Amino acid sequence: MIGKVIPLHDRRGATATKGRILDAAEALFMEHGFEATSLRAITAAGDVNLAAVNYHFGTKEELFQAVLTRRLDPMNQARVALLTRLECDAAPDPLSCEKILMALFVPALTLARDPERGGKNFLRLLGRAYADPAPFIRRFLSEQYAAMIARFKDAFARALPNLPRKELSWRLHFIMGALSYTLAGTDALKLIAELNPLESDNDEILLRRLAPFLLAGLLAPLPDLSDVTRELDGELARRL
Repeated sequence: MIGKVIPLHDRRGATATKGRILDAAEALFMEHGFEATSLRAITAAGDVNLAAVNYHFGTKEELFQAVLTRRLDPMNQARVALLTRLECDAAPDPLSCEKILMALFVPALTLARDPERGGKNFLRLLGRAYADPAPFIRRFLSEQYAAMIARFKDAFARALPNLPRKELSWRLHFIMGALSYTLAGTDALKLIAELNPLESDNDEILLRRLAPFLLAGLLAPLPDLSDVTRELDGELARRL
């Protein structure tokens, strides 16, 4: 059977339409969040019809996932690649926690400086998504981050051999939460603007201020384990 040949200009047109939908959705999801953004608003902003959205993405949930995947996958791949390179440079010694955090932060900073890849607006969308209570968003992010988190968890485990794995899981959970909340902007950006107006809206400054805080948390003494803490450890183990 001979397949249908799709003209080149039709393929380019479909790619352009898909890109406009993703760009419009990214901007609106960042500004209003998932629940408050309608497909009608996205089609109007992208100058497309609803049929085009349904054809390329299906549901609003699938469109939201596509928006995140477009930027998140390359960023996480860059994180793992940088971590691997730094580990090779440090071998046979384990990589320091400072360098591991650098591998986590630098690709995010690179993305923040690149408006062609969403820039700081995408990082703020990612921050909003990480804090969103919608179960499908939490499941999706957990799956998208799983391989990258496992890779960094192994690196931190080598750097902190005396830290129990359950405690490391908690600390990585807090790191990703603090990072996402900071990248989401708003409160942190207002604080920077109040303290130094010349530094406002600067994601690099935010992350440079966050890094020592996270490093201190990683290196903190072990907490006193109560019965409540053990129950929470068990719940985290089931989630991670």
